[in-house]
Amino acid sequence: NILYRMLKIGFDAKRIFHNTTGLGNYGRDLIRILSTHYPGNEYHLFNPQKPKVHRLDIKDNIYVHLPGSFKGKILPSLWRSKWIIKDLKKHNIQLYHGLSGELPWGISQINIPSIVTVHDLIFMRFPELYKPLDRKIYFKKFQRAVHETDMVVAISAQTKSDILQFSDIKPEKIKVIYQGCHPVFKKKQPVEFLEEIRRKYHLPDEFLLQVGTIEPRKNAFTVVKALKDLPYHLVLVGRETGYAQEIKSFVQKNGMKDRIHFLQNLDLREIAALYQLARVSVYPSIFEGFGIPIIESLYSGTPVITNRQGVFPEAAGPGGIYLDNAENVAEMKEKIKWSMENDLSGHIRSGLEYVQKFNDDVLAEQWMKLYHSLVP
Repeated sequence: NILYRMLKIGFDAKRIFHNTTGLGNYGRDLIRILSTHYPGNEYHLFNPQKPKVHRLDIKDNIYVHLPGSFKGKILPSLWRSKWIIKDLKKHNIQLYHGLSGELPWGISQINIPSIVTVHDLIFMRFPELYKPLDRKIYFKKFQRAVHETDMVVAISAQTKSDILQFSDIKPEKIKVIYQGCHPVFKKKQPVEFLEEIRRKYHLPDEFLLQVGTIEPRKNAFTVVKALKDLPYHLVLVGRETGYAQEIKSFVQKNGMKDRIHFLQNLDLREIAALYQLARVSVYPSIFEGFGIPIIESLYSGTPVITNRQGVFPEAAGPGGIYLDNAENVAEMKEKIKWSMENDLSGHIRSGLEYVQKFNDDVLAEQWMKLYHSLVP
C-alpha cells in the first residue's frame, strides 16, 4: 500500500441514506471500501434529509452532516444543489465527490476540486423509457456536472464512450473505475443456511436465477418465454413493475406457475445464498451502465448467461455465456438448455479468476490515487 497523506473528502450522500438499490449500493460500497482500506482519511457524508436507509456501518472516520440552516432543512433539495457549498467550506473539505451524476451549482467557483461519477446515460440511449421533462432535467444536470467538475469517473468503458458521444468533453477528463459488490457475495454460505433458504422458498435442486427490478429493460420475459417448453425452474428476485404482471399472466396461461418463482424484499445474505444454490444466473438486460448482478454471480461461483452487446462482457469476462441477441427467445432457449446440461466448471473457474479485478483493495487503490492527483 502506498502511504497517502490524510484527506477530508466530502460526498453527496443522498442515495446512500435514501436508496436501497443501484445508486445506494454504489455509494455505500465505496464508503465501506475507502473507510476500511484507508482509515486515516475523514469521510464526510452530506445528507439532505433524515436517513431512511440504515445499511452503512458508520465508523469513527465517517461523519454525517444534515443541512445546518433553517432554510436548508425546509428546502433540502436546494441545499443539496446550492447551499451545501457553505457547509463544504465550514468543514474544510479538500475534495468533493458527487456519487450520482450531479454536483452542486458553483462548485467550480470555490477552491475545492470535485469528481462526479456518471453511471449511465440510459435516458439518452432509450429516451422512450422516460418522460420528456425528466429527460430534459437529467440531461441538463449531466451536462453541467461534467463541465464543472475536475474529473469524471465512468463506471465502465461503455459509459465512458456514451459520455463522449453525448457531450463535448475531452477523453482525458474521464477515468474508468469499476464498482465492486458487497462482501456477502464473496463468502461461502454454510450448507445448513443454503438448505434453509431452499426449503423456505420451495426451490428444486437445480434452477436458474435472475436478480434485478422486473422491468422491460431487464428483459426477464424473454427468459420466461424460453422456459415454456423446457422443464427448468426460474427464480426472479426483484421489485415488481407492471411488466411483472404481464409475465405472471403468461405464466398462468401456460401452466408454468410451479416453475417460475417471484421473490422480493430479500436481505443480501438470502440473495447471496440463492446465487450459490443456482446452477446458472441470467442477466439478459438490454442496456446497463455496468451490471452488478453479474459480478455478484461470478464471486458466488455461478456462471452467467448475458448479453454480448454493450457493457456486459466488461463485467462477465471470458467465462460469460453470451447471447448475440438477448431478445431472441430461440437463442435464449438454446443457451439455457446448454447451460443446464453441460459441465460448467471451466466457466466457474475463469469467472472467479476474472472477477478479482473488482476486489475492494484494487478499487480502493485506484480511488486514492485519483483523489490525491486532484488535491494540491
